[in-house]
Amino acid sequence: MSNSLWLVSIITAVIFLSVQECDCVDIIGGHNVKSHSRPYMASIQFNNKHICGGALIEPQWVLTAAHCKINTTMEGMKVVLGAHSLSNQEKEKQIFKVISQHPNYNWSTERNDIMLLKLQHKAILNKSVMTVKLPKATKDLKPGTKCSVAGWGVTGATKSRSDTLKEANVTVMKKKICEKMYSRRLKDMICAGDKNHKQDACSGDSGGPLMCKMNRFSREKVYSGIVSFGKRCDGYTEPSVYTQLSNKYLSWIKETVEN
Repeated sequence: MSNSLWLVSIITAVIFLSVQECDCVDIIGGHNVKSHSRPYMASIQFNNKHICGGALIEPQWVLTAAHCKINTTMEGMKVVLGAHSLSNQEKEKQIFKVISQHPNYNWSTERNDIMLLKLQHKAILNKSVMTVKLPKATKDLKPGTKCSVAGWGVTGATKSRSDTLKEANVTVMKKKICEKMYSRRLKDMICAGDKNHKQDACSGDSGGPLMCKMNRFSREKVYSGIVSFGKRCDGYTEPSVYTQLSNKYLSWIKETVEN
């Protein structure tokens, strides 16, 4: 093989691996969140390393993405609540073992990317650790709906994850645009991104909550989706895909928690 062909092969391999590695979700182009202003946020960790985000929906239950279960066991998994910095010894932190997992996932299609984690015991609720309300019922979000997503994921091309909680503003997009982009039907999913391709979620933010305004006059944001997957994590970002908290999933959550 000539030197030029060898160089092209190496470059092609590097690009392929980079794209594969970024089929994930982290906060790109976001901003720091005010300390403990998202008291429902959970850091899901495996062998003491942050792998995914989540949201505390009941004192003993965290909602996250099912694909966060890949290559993990309950023995090595823990949930950290009340964190702003993952490394600092903050007095607000509460740490729990996970005693059961309830995934509802189709690994081949990436559908049903939703999972409930039952904690070892109930969290102590206070101003730094609080539950987030689930919607009573849902309908498809209109394109143009303003949302935000938060997490401790990768923040740029360096692939280094954020030690402190960050947030990005995203806008719901037409589902047909994303279905064409990902070459698949996105049933029970939401597509959202930044029209300037500068802010988004991408690895380490998976499982985190998508909070959306139900109308342009409202300040309150409603828990509407769960970070599932995306395409690119650095530079020119593509819209990410979120599991929508549809009525089907809300019924499944209620039934699982009550049983």
